[in-house]
Amino acid sequence: MASFFPMFNALIRKLDCSGFLTEVDRVTLQKVTSRRREVAPKRDLILEGDRPEYVQVVLSGFACRYKLLRGGQRHIMALLVPGDFCDLHVAILGQMDHAIATLTTCTTVEVSRSTIEDLTDNHPRITRALWWATLIDEGILREWLANMGQRPADRQIAHLFCELHVRLLSVGLAGPSGFSMPLRQVDLADMLGLTPVHVNRSLQELRAAGLLTLQRRWLEVLDVDRLRTFCDFKTNYLHLTPRVDGLKT
Repeated sequence: MASFFPMFNALIRKLDCSGFLTEVDRVTLQKVTSRRREVAPKRDLILEGDRPEYVQVVLSGFACRYKLLRGGQRHIMALLVPGDFCDLHVAILGQMDHAIATLTTCTTVEVSRSTIEDLTDNHPRITRALWWATLIDEGILREWLANMGQRPADRQIAHLFCELHVRLLSVGLAGPSGFSMPLRQVDLADMLGLTPVHVNRSLQELRAAGLLTLQRRWLEVLDVDRLRTFCDFKTNYLHLTPRVDGLKT
C-alpha cells in the first residue's frame, strides 16, 4: 500500500485495491495529487451547466453529486469519499449534467484534462485502475437504485452505513466496526429520498435494536454481521475483496 508516502494519499490507497499499480504508478499519482486545496462544507465544486476543465479528486472529507429539482429540493445521487474521482470522464463532456459539492470540509485536487489524457495514454496500469474505479461507481449507483426502490427506510440507512464502512475501510479510514460520521440527517434524507424526520425515526429504531450507536460523530456498528444480514448487504458490488487486507466479507 502507499503508507510510505510523506502524506496520506487516499487515491493511491483506493487504486491500490485494484491490484494493477506498480511503484512507478504510485509515484506518478502522488505527483498528480500534490497541489491540494481545502474547501469548506456546502461549497459547489462545479455546477450543472458548467464546462468541466478539471476532474476533482477527494482526498479527505465527504462530497456528493447532486441535482436540484424544480421546487428547490436537492437529490444526492452519489456520495464521494476520500480516494474518489468526481466523475472521471466529465472532461470529455461539453457541459455538466449535475453538480458536485462538498458536504463536509474537504481536501481536493483539480486534475486537468491534459493530465488525464497523459495518464490514460502513457500509463496503462493506471488506466486499468481508473476503469476499475469507474466500474465500482456504476455498481454503487445500481445498488443505490435497488436500495431506494425496494428497501424500507431502516434497511436503506443500514445498507448505506455498511457500504460506507467498507469504502472507508479500504482506504484506511475506518476501524473494524466503526468510522467517523459527520453527515447530517438532512444529507442522509437527500441521499435516500426520505424526510429528515423519517431518517431520525429510523436511526432511533436501529439504535433500539442494538445494531449501532452514533455519538460525537462516530458511528459504531455493534455487530457487523448482524447489521449486514438485517439489510441484506453484500460486498460484491464494491469489488474490493479479496485485495483489501483485513476487510471482512
